[in-house]
Amino acid sequence: MSMHYFDTDSESKPIVEALLQDGAAIISNQVSDDLTDRVKAELRDSFDSIGRYDEGDFNGYRTLRVSSILAVSRSSSDLVAHQRVIDVADAILLNHCASYQIGSLTGIEILPGETDQWLHTDDSIYPIQLAGMELQISALWALDDFGATNGATRVVLGSHRQHANQRYYETLEDFRRLNPGVSDDNIVQATMPKGSLLLYLGKTLHGGCANHADSTRMALVNTYSLGWLRQEENQYLNVPREQAEQYPRIIQDLMGYKPHRGLGTYQRPDGKWVEYDPL
Repeated sequence: MSMHYFDTDSESKPIVEALLQDGAAIISNQVSDDLTDRVKAELRDSFDSIGRYDEGDFNGYRTLRVSSILAVSRSSSDLVAHQRVIDVADAILLNHCASYQIGSLTGIEILPGETDQWLHTDDSIYPIQLAGMELQISALWALDDFGATNGATRVVLGSHRQHANQRYYETLEDFRRLNPGVSDDNIVQATMPKGSLLLYLGKTLHGGCANHADSTRMALVNTYSLGWLRQEENQYLNVPREQAEQYPRIIQDLMGYKPHRGLGTYQRPDGKWVEYDPL
């Protein structure tokens, strides 16, 4: 089994079909080097100053992580609200909600010497699973080239349909032992050039790979969840209001400055609080 790769001229419909079939898909060279370089530069200080705060057995001890992305990287908004991501999220998430939102935004830099991360699903933040319903999708942007040796994410294709009761595996050996019927051919690395986009479902098992190279690999991982779920990261606290005011409406809505029907209303009984107290 192999990962489906698409080019920037591809329609979004076959990408959605591949995503629902395999649990993941890649669009190569989706954005320019100029944009990825700007995002990297804007995240650099945060990686260097606070990137080790979340070290641990799951996150790793040679991996830097930062959140509050929209507070430190203006350019990242071009990835957060990229039309390709919006098209795919619309097709998958709007079947189960009136609107969706940012679940989390995380910059991840895997350093040389890091070991394999646990296989896991991103929707494990929610203690429920509903048949036929995706709670969220993830968009991983390659800010560096993702190669076989520098930590390119590994994905278990088809796992969104097969492993609903197991959301974490500490080692690949654990996964193999508990899933003897799954071929190793289903475990693939998302090798892709800088500027590419890996899309995967919240139920899809994946994890960062060991970095045996001399170079780092950086990614921006954005999750989008159903609008009636609580967000994994609190964007109202992550991003100061005066900064949120400077973003376009689509980013404000994705941050959560929009009620989901009757949920999250403010002041006005019709729920249109953004019109009452606009950002």
